[in-house]
Amino acid sequence: MKDYKRFSIELAKEAGKIIKANFALGMKKEWKSDNTPLTETDTKINQLVLDAIQKNFPGHSVLAEEGSNLLEGSEYTWVCDPVDGTIPFSHGIPNCVFALALVKNGESILGIVYDPFLDHLFLAEKNKGATLNNEKIRVSTSASFESTIIGIALRKNEKYNFFQVAEILESRKGWSLNFGSIVYMDMLVANGEFAASIFGGENAHDSAASKIIVEEAGGTFTDIFGNDQRYDQKVKGHIASNGILHQEIIDIIKTSL
Repeated sequence: MKDYKRFSIELAKEAGKIIKANFALGMKKEWKSDNTPLTETDTKINQLVLDAIQKNFPGHSVLAEEGSNLLEGSEYTWVCDPVDGTIPFSHGIPNCVFALALVKNGESILGIVYDPFLDHLFLAEKNKGATLNNEKIRVSTSASFESTIIGIALRKNEKYNFFQVAEILESRKGWSLNFGSIVYMDMLVANGEFAASIFGGENAHDSAASKIIVEEAGGTFTDIFGNDQRYDQKVKGHIASNGILHQEIIDIIKTSL
């Protein structure tokens, strides 16, 4: 695992350099079929990851947002979102992260998330805790939604959308917030700033790294119905929470969808 950890950190820092170097107002972008933007930064980092894993771990699969290399029978899959938060990033808002997970037989065993603008590196390995810049982090101890923040990825064209969930949470004196990067919001759960985050998408690259980091920080991470799931294939969204509020969020979702 030490080699995987060192490899992941080096790759994250290299990706971060590309993100910072390419960040600018008026950024050129294309719009994909799912109505999300694609920039040169996304594709360049995606290729960086594919090349690095092919060179260092040729027997491992890669599942990445902008191009994958899936090998039949591979026990290990690297799951990558080269730029989580492309919408804000591509419109001049410095709010995005690089996310990478190593998944073994569907289970995340290492996760790394890097914000190059603040130089915040979140890292977790199985059974070793979670850190932010080498300092241990823990989820919050909030036992109610009052005076808490819940990050919610609100998009009507997701398979699951949570507009009614947001209304219910706010009626219970919580604050719902969406700033275009679900992985970043998950990290704020792991670091105790948010009580929970909720995501309705189906792509594993939006969940795999967060899964292990939130859990190793003492939180709970499931699909939106409270079940565990594989993180090397399509997912049923996710809930990341401090654990205390998890079941209440599941109950709200089940009555709202």
